[in-house]
Amino acid sequence: MAKGRETKPHIGIFGRRNNGKSSLINALAGQDIAIVSDVAGTTTDPVKKSIEIHGLGPVIMVDTAGIDDTGELGQKRIAKTQAALKTIDLAILVVTANTWDDPEEKLVDRFRENDIPFFVVHNKSDIIPANPEFIGRIRTVYETTVTDFSAAFADSRQVETLVELMRRLMPESALLKKTIIGDLISYGDVVLLITPIDIEAPEGRLILPQVQVIRDVLDHDGIAVVVKEREVDAFIKRMNPKPALVVTDSQVFLKADASIPKDIPLTSFSILLARQKGDFENYLKGTPKLADLNDGDRVLILESCTHHVSCDDIGRMKVPRWLSNFTGKKLEYDVVAGLSSLPRDISDYAIVIQCGGCVITRKQLINRLKPAVDAGIPVTNYGMAIAFVHGIYNRAVAPFLKGKESEVDYL
Repeated sequence: MAKGRETKPHIGIFGRRNNGKSSLINALAGQDIAIVSDVAGTTTDPVKKSIEIHGLGPVIMVDTAGIDDTGELGQKRIAKTQAALKTIDLAILVVTANTWDDPEEKLVDRFRENDIPFFVVHNKSDIIPANPEFIGRIRTVYETTVTDFSAAFADSRQVETLVELMRRLMPESALLKKTIIGDLISYGDVVLLITPIDIEAPEGRLILPQVQVIRDVLDHDGIAVVVKEREVDAFIKRMNPKPALVVTDSQVFLKADASIPKDIPLTSFSILLARQKGDFENYLKGTPKLADLNDGDRVLILESCTHHVSCDDIGRMKVPRWLSNFTGKKLEYDVVAGLSSLPRDISDYAIVIQCGGCVITRKQLINRLKPAVDAGIPVTNYGMAIAFVHGIYNRAVAPFLKGKESEVDYL
């Protein structure tokens, strides 16, 4: 599984070969964390480095291959660099020798297509400084900042100039730590968390969404109570006060729905994550379309993480089984893990089902779903889809739609 660090803001370093992109990362980090060489093309695939930026906190610096690479292998490297754009929150375009041509033009177009703010660093100014005409043209035409820099001889003042630009241009959405559950509970409220310990549970620990929810409950002065599904019935009878909210693993939704009194709000870890970082409004619109699937329709299942597949994997086994049983149709399924390319055109799919996305950023998740949303293809997520096919969708999303009950009248 991908590590939790993937949820940090991502800053991409782009530019031609040998423009000093890796040296820039080292200057920002204050240490040699990226390989530097005079040989053009030292960096091949995008390389991620986790560093701390004052005023931003922990971020991921993404060192990319040169945008002017050549040959068949070079084109593959460029494709990797372009693919990395879908993971980037802020871009730094590194240029040298007052050079700006087709590669830079195309890259800026890509920044704009992906709504990525950027600024320009004119590197190696100790060799050839940026001339005023060059700076003025870039600022006027592209409405961005240009700063002269020398990664080889950078002092604290130069580095602080770049850091200040990063702080100013980083989108708030990349930094905003939106609460998972804090706006649903009050001081001292009890939140009951139902966490099955089965073949998919990691040895000796809880899965990431469960840990994230527990921490968010504690951060908002609530009381987190954790039980397995087999203990719910006995525990709920003697629990006083009753929980303000119950959160269950989606796999035991039916059991939880039967055990938890109807006057106690119930939802799932996956739905909480869908609201926190997913495309929740489009999930609400898309989930009911599960009822409209027909024989031969193809369903795309997106897993954000990569992991060993168990014999009863939720995304690859359980969701398809539950959905096929619910619809009574012969459906085709494609499962894509991580941020891998799709096996076919997005228009071939009748619906897209996204996992909770606990290990990626909101930017990455939204970009992952964007082709489907733009094409008018319904999207949903694991928890919402599971609740829908089990007939408890209204109850599962009701905690987030107070005052908008009509929006959940689907079943």
